[in-house]
Amino acid sequence: MAALADLVDLARPRHWVKGVFILMPVPFSIAAGAQLQPTPLVLGLIGFSLVSSSVYALNDLLDAGFDQLHPQKKTRPLAAGRIGRGTAALFSAALLAAGLGFLVLTRIPAAGLIAGVYVGLNLFYSVRGKRIPLVDVFLLASGFVLRVLLGCALVAVEASNWLLLCSSTLALFLALGKRRADLVAGLDDQHRPSLAGYNRAFVEQAIGITAGVALVSYALYCIEAEVLVPGREFASLPFVAFGILEYVRLVHTREAGDSPVDLVLSSPSMLIVGVGWLAAVLWSTGFF
Repeated sequence: MAALADLVDLARPRHWVKGVFILMPVPFSIAAGAQLQPTPLVLGLIGFSLVSSSVYALNDLLDAGFDQLHPQKKTRPLAAGRIGRGTAALFSAALLAAGLGFLVLTRIPAAGLIAGVYVGLNLFYSVRGKRIPLVDVFLLASGFVLRVLLGCALVAVEASNWLLLCSSTLALFLALGKRRADLVAGLDDQHRPSLAGYNRAFVEQAIGITAGVALVSYALYCIEAEVLVPGREFASLPFVAFGILEYVRLVHTREAGDSPVDLVLSSPSMLIVGVGWLAAVLWSTGFF
């Protein structure tokens, strides 16, 4: 049982919550006239979640030595020595094969292509990109944007410029939050080489910039989007504004060193605002 629990830990199922970026385009696409096919969407969600778990396992395999220097990551199965490197490599390969299998079952060629790009970018991140300031943040952000593109592919619509602008700036905001968490935890370039190129003043200023651009771009989308019901265009905007500001408030008042995923999942207010945003989007797109 202990070995199974360690394998589950290695797969990081908590991070499957990032799949909300895959679902982000769905209500807007349906409102624009797209026909939702539940089966490819579900298969795509499962497949990409497994592919991402494969990448997490590989990253832990490559980063085991660095993770041993981290106050929280040193308890991870590989860093703590509870799982061998060979077992981790086989587990990562099995997850990748299973994930790609589910994506093939969607019968959407772009789904497998997007997953391949995701794996390739993360391999570059693990081998080299994570050592280069800013490049590491953009690579982290690319994973969120690729999820959005996958969501568009699964519902057979093209990603709008507004959707890409909003999602990419929000992704950069979250990726910078991850680097801030590293700095708050007192880590240095001995753990993550790119940290030599950051300090808290820069990261916090960059977080403020990306938060502002994300909020303004979403507000402009609400003005311009033709799929929103007249009179309801701004229904979801307060939830986006509150969510961004609440996240910034939490990382400063708590001096949180948690990852963005852990911070969001541990905050009732962030979960409530997420549900509120979804309800407002459904209302503003005319679902009820």
